[in-house]
Amino acid sequence: MNILALDYGQKNIGLAWCDTGIGAPLPFGVIDAKDERLKIEDLRKLIEEEKINLVVIGLPLGLDGKEKENTARVREFGEELKAKITVPIEFFDERFSSQQADRSEGGVSRDEKSALVILQSYLDSRR
Repeated sequence: MNILALDYGQKNIGLAWCDTGIGAPLPFGVIDAKDERLKIEDLRKLIEEEKINLVVIGLPLGLDGKEKENTARVREFGEELKAKITVPIEFFDERFSSQQADRSEGGVSRDEKSALVILQSYLDSRR
């Protein structure tokens, strides 16, 4: 199964990908379109071209685990994306992913590192 994880931000969307048959999440780039419609269209094309089976979107929750203003923005984006694609979307708690990304090494962007943390955490939770 091909899984694409998204770290959705107002400026960029970090991407990470995993073929569960291989098991190791990999950075998969950044979408930096300022126009929301372009972000959705770029993702739709990528999901189709790469034969993605599942999209996991990092969900920013408060430290108390409750939803906040930013959570609603991400859920709205997820609903817009869901209307344009045929694969399922799951939201996954992304608390502390940016901090973990900042501590990790590697030559990829912070957005991709955050998406990698989200994807690895998602995979770990399914084991």
